[in-house]
Amino acid sequence: MGVDFSALRTLINRYCAGEENWVDSRTVYIGHKEPPPGADAFIQQRFPDNRVVSSKYTFWNFIPKNMFEQFRRVANFYFLIIFLVQLIIDTPTSPVTSGLPLFFVIIVTAIKQGYEDWLRHKADKAVNQCPVSVIQRGKKIKKESFRITVGDVVFVKEDETFACDLILLSSSRDDGTCFVTTASLDGESSHKTYYAVQDTKAFRTEEEVDSIHATIECEQPQPDLYKFVGRINIYMDNEAVARPLGSENVLLRGATLKNTEFIYAVAIYTGMETKMALNYQSKSQKRSAVEKSMNSYLVVYLCILISKALINTVLKYIWQADPNKDEPWYNERTEAQRQRHILIRAFTDFLAFMVLFNYIIPVSMYVTVEMQKFLGSYFIMWDDDMYDEELGEGAVVNTSDLNEELGQVEYVFTDKTGTLTENNMEFIECCVDGHVYVPDAICNGQVLSGAAAMDMIDTSPGPGGREREELFFRALCLCHTVQVKEEETVDGIKHGIHQGKSASFYISSSPDEVALVEGMKKLGFTYLRLKDGQMEILNREDEIERFELLEVLSFDSVRRRMSVIVRAASGDIFLFCKGADSSILPRVISGKVDEVKARVEHNAVEGLRTLCVAYRPLSPEQHQEVCRLLSGAKLALQDRDKRLSEAYELVEKDLILLGATAVEDRLQEQAADTIESLHKAGMKVWVLTGDKMETAAATCYASRLFRRNTQILELTTKRVEEQNLHDVLFDLSRTVLRHHGSMTRDNCSSLSNDCTDYGLIIDGATLSAVMRPPQEDLNSGSYKEIFLEICRNCSAVLCCRMAPLQKAQIVKMIKASKEHPITLAIGDGANDVSMILEAHVGIGIMGKEGRQAVRNSDYAIPKFKHLKKMLLVHGHYYYIRISELVQYFFYKNVCFIFPQFLYQFFCGFSQQPLYDTAYLTLYNISFTSLPILVYSLMEQHINMDILKKDPSLYKDVAKNSLLRWPTFIYWTVLGVYNAIVMFFGTYFLFDNTTFTSNGQRMTTNTQMMFGNWTFGTLVFTVLVFTVTFKLVLDTHYWTWINHFVIWGSLVFFVLFSLLWGGIIWPFLNYQRMYYVFMQMLSSGPAWLSIILLITASLLPDVVKKVIWRALWPTITERIQQVNAGSFHVLAFLHVSGHRFSACVRCSCLLRNTRVDIYSPKQAECFIDEEKESNVTPPRPRRSLETAPEQRRLVL
Repeated sequence: MGVDFSALRTLINRYCAGEENWVDSRTVYIGHKEPPPGADAFIQQRFPDNRVVSSKYTFWNFIPKNMFEQFRRVANFYFLIIFLVQLIIDTPTSPVTSGLPLFFVIIVTAIKQGYEDWLRHKADKAVNQCPVSVIQRGKKIKKESFRITVGDVVFVKEDETFACDLILLSSSRDDGTCFVTTASLDGESSHKTYYAVQDTKAFRTEEEVDSIHATIECEQPQPDLYKFVGRINIYMDNEAVARPLGSENVLLRGATLKNTEFIYAVAIYTGMETKMALNYQSKSQKRSAVEKSMNSYLVVYLCILISKALINTVLKYIWQADPNKDEPWYNERTEAQRQRHILIRAFTDFLAFMVLFNYIIPVSMYVTVEMQKFLGSYFIMWDDDMYDEELGEGAVVNTSDLNEELGQVEYVFTDKTGTLTENNMEFIECCVDGHVYVPDAICNGQVLSGAAAMDMIDTSPGPGGREREELFFRALCLCHTVQVKEEETVDGIKHGIHQGKSASFYISSSPDEVALVEGMKKLGFTYLRLKDGQMEILNREDEIERFELLEVLSFDSVRRRMSVIVRAASGDIFLFCKGADSSILPRVISGKVDEVKARVEHNAVEGLRTLCVAYRPLSPEQHQEVCRLLSGAKLALQDRDKRLSEAYELVEKDLILLGATAVEDRLQEQAADTIESLHKAGMKVWVLTGDKMETAAATCYASRLFRRNTQILELTTKRVEEQNLHDVLFDLSRTVLRHHGSMTRDNCSSLSNDCTDYGLIIDGATLSAVMRPPQEDLNSGSYKEIFLEICRNCSAVLCCRMAPLQKAQIVKMIKASKEHPITLAIGDGANDVSMILEAHVGIGIMGKEGRQAVRNSDYAIPKFKHLKKMLLVHGHYYYIRISELVQYFFYKNVCFIFPQFLYQFFCGFSQQPLYDTAYLTLYNISFTSLPILVYSLMEQHINMDILKKDPSLYKDVAKNSLLRWPTFIYWTVLGVYNAIVMFFGTYFLFDNTTFTSNGQRMTTNTQMMFGNWTFGTLVFTVLVFTVTFKLVLDTHYWTWINHFVIWGSLVFFVLFSLLWGGIIWPFLNYQRMYYVFMQMLSSGPAWLSIILLITASLLPDVVKKVIWRALWPTITERIQQVNAGSFHVLAFLHVSGHRFSACVRCSCLLRNTRVDIYSPKQAECFIDEEKESNVTPPRPRRSLETAPEQRRLVL
């Protein structure tokens, strides 16, 4: 019997190849072909299909899963218990009163969430059924995307998106390369180069590719986008040839093929195992801070309810301990009730009291909140200011449950590319030996209209400087990785750049490289192409110059520079190097360093991206030595990156400085203004990007995230390599805490340049080290806490080279910090989906990188600038409205039920309802619900123009300020006070014979008309009018809808009461309310008592508001006072030593401005929207007859 040693041989090979750390791997059989005899044993593995799922429910689990999530809410679970109690035992009220509102809420919520998930299913179906070309038996067939399996060979054409993670086998290009954009993965829309396997790159037909006999051994799926370890075993004549595979061979799902006609590749990871899917954050139910406050209040009121029921139960049995009071003639117990154990009777009575008082828990509040959120979301979608003409789309609300959370945001996490910027680079200028050249404005190859000839600033260089000038231009035409894309424009004829300039354009892995080459084109030197190892450029004399490309020293984030070695037609060899000034200038031995450095610093202050350019002539001997160093490093199997870095250090030295360049990354419209407004509103803005540190930092300066006086703190791989992480963190911590007591951005003027603040830059590798779980042998347990402390004291944070999952980890870390701040994440690509799902509020940008972010977000907006109005206006309004709604509902239910509690002391704790069943049912449904619903939709306590112009007003509602415990206690105490006034006021007035007899003695039969139902009806009438007038006093923004609903609700209550008690209804067995309401209103003192009790109930709240507004007004209240005037004046208020002014005509604000009395001609608007902080009104002549300075209104 033969023994199979293939498994042992595999382990030995892995160990000998240095792969002893491989714990888990997979074997992929290309084309599903078994290896030849004698090779590794064929092991069939099961892999998932290529189906991608972003939905939350399925057809089978929707009902149980949705019901579980809904009954996790305390209120829903409570009402379910009350409903069951009403069904089981004999209670004073019908089960319908609890069951109908509960099932309405459950059904409406389920329909809304089901519809939202159906939209996700629909989007997933469109992606999963996308056709893909697959090679089978030497032929190309079409498959639906979800049917692709691991091992399938896929054919992809230009501009198609990869359906799964692939290993590149061959391409249409001779060198086996292809160009890819990964915008939806890491946010970079630039072109990146990927390489085919050397032994398969020549196979370019279906038959040739199908003949490949090979297996791929690679690691199991993991979320790191920039890491891949594997190897391919190619069988030729039954001999296996092993080749290494790295991240440069892997094409990730979601990326797009560019500038390459076609490729062949094999699927290695499919479906939810692709790197992009592994970076998706799992969906979870998001709950707003308001909903959490509602649940907390609900628990308090539940405790109050239990206490009420317990007190009444105990008092009932104390009352019945007296035999004379145990069983009155009108409430005798049955024999079965007498035989029942006292504990069972007490528990039954306790449940009955719970049902009687359960209206203190406002079930209709949840119905109203759901309706308010759903209807209120349309105000965002209908907002014309958030409509983008270019896209033809407006804002979209995917989840209306979080509307009020928009008014509570403390941290904003934003992507850079496509969110803050348009990713359009514009070449601004270059400096050669101190001479500055400013060509025509160029953006991605498009010359702006009206462009004239080259504009020269400073004096032109002399004859000796012209040679260096041209050398600088040649350096920029050669030192890059730009590719030329030629288009067929006329009759299918391709035109080169020197033949038809409009027919070709540049592409590169770095967008600023394209801008530099385009800039040189405007300055007279045009890069043509790279052909057969020759780089061709067209000089000013329209002569083609050719340079042989010898070596490319690629850019990396540690060196922060790149170089090329070329040989000119004359035989001279040059090394051209460009990079950051910090990495070039220390290596320079000659050149006009001071002049160039000064210009670089000037451009950096302006927020431009700068690069220095230098060169080094090489002799043939030096070139041979360089080739030897680089070849040895490239062939190394161990520590290849380290040896390459050492070789680059030896080559890139003794440079001669030529000059510098300045490129601008064009921001989105009003992006800087939006970030500035967010800062003024008290929010901290973090930029999380997969881009390079230099690129991201320049964008942060341009967008005003970093200012000129911002001290930048770096926590990067380069610094950690110089010092250990522990020392770097403690150094940064000491730096920021040293100035902890000094002013920060939040409390200094936005125009002050004397205010010092800190900005932190961290990269993905260092973040991984900071987030790594603590180990016992290392003092790393507090790294995360130290990092958080540093971030808290920084006005802005930039996180670069972030993987998508790292973005989510950052958001999760801030959410879990001790302050538990409300977070918002905004992005436009699939790489932003994880952080959008993780944040409390996720917003997608309708950008150019697909709609995955939009589909997975809570809200979607066309441009970043629309975030300003969404937060400062809509968020502010939503929070104000729903806060009033929640507090008002608890208040009016306390007013409603507390008299019922007091009434039990006067009815022997017999569970007799104070109100009629119709009143119990309709109080929250009809009589009082519509006015607060309309209020919560229409209220505008401040004009929206003021909210946009003064972002600091956002701080007034920050940190859930309107739903804090002191405010909640005030509303509850106010409700209890009103209930006491209503009950005992009615009680004492009711006991007065003048009231009952209307000034005359009444017979016993007539006296019976004024019994317990009349008493309860009078209390209920005062109650309805009081809570409605309370809402009237709180309303600042009146429309015809408010008037119609508020006064209409009161009219409806009166008409209903008249009809309910004025007609004998045939479907009722007994009619206890017959003629009660009309008899009550026939008494003049009843009318007077209603007016007196309503006034007495509302008076304390009115007095409190007047005193508070006079002595301790908030900024919001000051503005309301100013806007209350109907005339156009300037109102000046001096509060706490700080002067404050507002212009009613334009709703603008002045702060900390010295002002005095103005004449009518001088009372004009001095501020516009853009310059409200820059303009100070002229100081008028001071009058001797000036009014007191504490508060002055001057016409």
